[in-house]
Amino acid sequence: MFPHGFETIGAHIVTVGDRKALAKVPAVTLLFWIIKILATTLGETAGDTVSMSMNLGYLVGTAIFVAILVVLVWLQVAAERYRPFLYWATIIASTTAGTTLADFATRSLGIGYPGGTLILFACVAASLWLWHRMLGSVSVATVHEPSAELFYWVTITFSQTLGTALGDWTVDTGGLGYGGAAIIFGAVLAVIAALHIWTSVDRVLLF
Repeated sequence: MFPHGFETIGAHIVTVGDRKALAKVPAVTLLFWIIKILATTLGETAGDTVSMSMNLGYLVGTAIFVAILVVLVWLQVAAERYRPFLYWATIIASTTAGTTLADFATRSLGIGYPGGTLILFACVAASLWLWHRMLGSVSVATVHEPSAELFYWVTITFSQTLGTALGDWTVDTGGLGYGGAAIIFGAVLAVIAALHIWTSVDRVLLF
């Protein structure tokens, strides 16, 4: 048992503040989520522009953006500290790759929104389970080692892809349209924010 404010990382004892300083991802604050939503919107728009507006198709679009994502993740892992521009560029790339990948899975492969959503949910769950089983924690504050970073970006990309598939399913098959879907997901975000502010629900779970 260590004094309050200290914990272990591997064989080392560090302060919680030092651990957070080591993390190569930004602090999860309200500003983080605002930028994250904007970056996600930009990524989705870019993905649709390449695959649909430019008529390159979902498979070609996925190949292009997955290649870009792999390069950016490699740079992110190789970086010695948190670099805001690189981090948010990687987030946008993961969203863009997720958009084209979700469209390819649900439309080109013919498995539909229900099948695509269930498969992607299973991928997110499996990634989180392996991450926790192998490293002992899925907290973003521990993302400073290559293995944790790789799990982080794989999980983020799967979750972005799942979000796209679930959003399209709600819009297209739920008959709610973009406005109705935006209200539903906005309400879900509001509930999660309320749980974060007024309850002690696990922060990793809420993230």
